[in-house]
Amino acid sequence: MEWTKEKRYRKLDEISQESYLNLVEQVKSGPWRQRYHIQPNTGLLNDPNGLAYYEGWYHLFYQWFPLGPVHGIKYWYHLRSKDLVNWEDLGIGLAPDHIYDSHGVYSGSSFINGEELYLFFTGNHRDEGWKRYSTQCLAKMDKNGTIVKNEAPIIAKPPAGITEHFRDPKVFQEKNLFYMIVGAQKDSKEGTALIYQSKDLEQWSYQGELYLPWNSSAYMWECPDYFQLGEYGVLLLCPQGIETEDPFQSNIYESGYLISDPIDLSELTFGGDTFIKLDYGFDFYAPQTFKAPKDRRILFGWLGVPEVEYPTDTYDWAHCMTVPRELTVTDGRIRQNPVRELELLRKDSVVRRITIENQTVKDLQLSGTCYEMLIEIHSLNAESFELQIRKSKKEKTILIYNKKDRCFRINRRDSGKQFATEYGFERYAYLNEELNQIRIFSDESSLEVFLNQGEICFSLRIFPEDRSKDTEIIVREGMVDATIEKWNLA
Repeated sequence: MEWTKEKRYRKLDEISQESYLNLVEQVKSGPWRQRYHIQPNTGLLNDPNGLAYYEGWYHLFYQWFPLGPVHGIKYWYHLRSKDLVNWEDLGIGLAPDHIYDSHGVYSGSSFINGEELYLFFTGNHRDEGWKRYSTQCLAKMDKNGTIVKNEAPIIAKPPAGITEHFRDPKVFQEKNLFYMIVGAQKDSKEGTALIYQSKDLEQWSYQGELYLPWNSSAYMWECPDYFQLGEYGVLLLCPQGIETEDPFQSNIYESGYLISDPIDLSELTFGGDTFIKLDYGFDFYAPQTFKAPKDRRILFGWLGVPEVEYPTDTYDWAHCMTVPRELTVTDGRIRQNPVRELELLRKDSVVRRITIENQTVKDLQLSGTCYEMLIEIHSLNAESFELQIRKSKKEKTILIYNKKDRCFRINRRDSGKQFATEYGFERYAYLNEELNQIRIFSDESSLEVFLNQGEICFSLRIFPEDRSKDTEIIVREGMVDATIEKWNLA
């Protein structure tokens, strides 16, 4: 199908119920549907939005275009859970039904105010000449789940010097005042973040641009998310257009963070001067966090990237969420670990103690498609330690660690159906310490790999055949002693 502008901006209520149900069944019958990751019933999923723990439930909304695997008119789709594992489908949370969001309910965040959950989002409207108008908007959800939008935007237009690229509000509180950070682009085509202030979450005053010593070449800052973690202030950011040293080792757009002392909100300054990747994989973008009980900071990310075609497009759906991750800080760097609630998925445990020297071992007990694998390394005195997973005669995904430079690489050249080849087949990262732990979450069409208690993460989509399930372990020039535990999931 050719996705014309008219087709991309066709609303869900413009097709029959029968047509939509046929689309649902078509998606269900396609390959590579995930088992335990959040994914759309039809169409395209992207940014996580409105994350909150409210009235005893975890709430997650996501950007959704229902009618195909492309970026068209956006809705917010709504899920809730008691345990971050089993999700209840609540359907459409926000629809493009006002003038100010006539061409899409764009990304945003949430904030609990009294007994209501306030949902902040960007309204996208275009005129007859297709000129874009971006506004920041508000809806309120009560304890019964009823959501009502304000009739007018709370911020009607961008400030002087800012283009129509003005979106993704994230709200936080400091003492008795509320603040909103918004991603933006200057008239000079430079990315920036804007700060607004409010006493009541309804009336907002513009404070100015946030100043950072970080020297960025980005032309747009998307999805800003500011929060404090321990003694640190953390700014998550998706800067579009930053220069990369090797285009074949980088994604089309990157996602990362800056960390420093907390923002000085009187001076609008933040000391973060180094942009650090959050995830070193192929498919990760638009992360958002929220505060959970017991002061936990939980993150969801979009397990995908913009402007890339994926093999599931053929079957009228695209993308999924990452597993939820808990954030902590060690030595001034963020660590991400899968939330402990994911242990609820575990069953059929297999434990293997391995001592391998200069050989290849195929272990069928460690094979599968949907599993968690935890490798605790007791000693590693080898040139390299390699895992080949989701393997068959023709397919495999390679995870390899080189001891000399403490470099960990993932290669998906032979992982299955190829896509996004112009961005390369390999990603790598350097560990601060010797490799001591590998934790892998494998689903039907994704891998998430966590190293050394969350120091480094890799997220990637793969699209292998059903028979690609085997696991091989290869040790070169030395010996590895480790304990491996594997659980089937879902």
